[in-house]
Amino acid sequence: MTEGRHVAILMASYNGAAFIRDQLQSILNQDHTDWSLWISDDGSDDETRQIVEGFRRDCPDRTITLRDGPCEGSMKNFMSLICDEKIAADYIAIADQDDVWLPEKLSRALALVGRQEGRPVLYGGRTIIVAENLSCLGTSPAFRRTLGFRNALVQSFAGGNTMLLNRAARELVIRGGDGAGAVCHDWWLYQLVSGAGGHVIYDTEPMVLYRQHDGNQIGSNNSLKAKFDRVRELLRGRYRNWNGRNIEALRSAAEILTPENRQILASFERLREVRGPRALALLKATGLYRQTRAGNMSLALASLIGCL
Repeated sequence: MTEGRHVAILMASYNGAAFIRDQLQSILNQDHTDWSLWISDDGSDDETRQIVEGFRRDCPDRTITLRDGPCEGSMKNFMSLICDEKIAADYIAIADQDDVWLPEKLSRALALVGRQEGRPVLYGGRTIIVAENLSCLGTSPAFRRTLGFRNALVQSFAGGNTMLLNRAARELVIRGGDGAGAVCHDWWLYQLVSGAGGHVIYDTEPMVLYRQHDGNQIGSNNSLKAKFDRVRELLRGRYRNWNGRNIEALRSAAEILTPENRQILASFERLREVRGPRALALLKATGLYRQTRAGNMSLALASLIGCL
């Protein structure tokens, strides 16, 4: 049974009026009922806040809090919630405003995480990719390789919209800081928890309908066009910029990394300073890897041409 374990659901909102009703209803439909909802709104100028207020009035027996966000982008908004120690919970779950959760989303995550007292655990998983009308477009890739810091340095393993952290993992993240400068909250959470020696769980059973629409900040990356675009951006230096930003953030959180992972981070920094065959040799020695064959080919290419 999963009852009696309180989950704080953290949602960052901004101009989400078109779809947020569906997500709110899907949260209300969860078969794990011990939850509270915290929504941080980044200055919406549509009906988002009115919709949330109406939902709160319609659910007087629920703890639903709407507050003003920092208005500095989704990363800052989500991290302001995650790092707010006044939000007390046994677990936190991250929600996007435009998705839909399956009814067993929370209960399944809690069952997989289990009661691992004192051990930081981060849960994430696959998604069902859907159109605006919720018709199915496919599923996100199923990753099979081991999760850990050597993987986290070069990619995230799941969308933040699937993630759940236990108390120990959240406390770890709070100690690590808000990741100022890091690329996105989901990647940052993976890097921190794995880097500190925590346990990362990947659920191959999708529990979230991940809605694709024009307003998505980062949409599905599974299409042929998306893959081509990623190669193009890699050549333009975008991936190198991302890695540089993440490294700077990790330096500020170095005290929570294990000694081994501090060494891996230092090796990654040295790897980024070279190119050509030497870079490929260092990449192999460092043991960094992505989850797919194509991903590892692009990783090798980035190392070879100095775009890592």
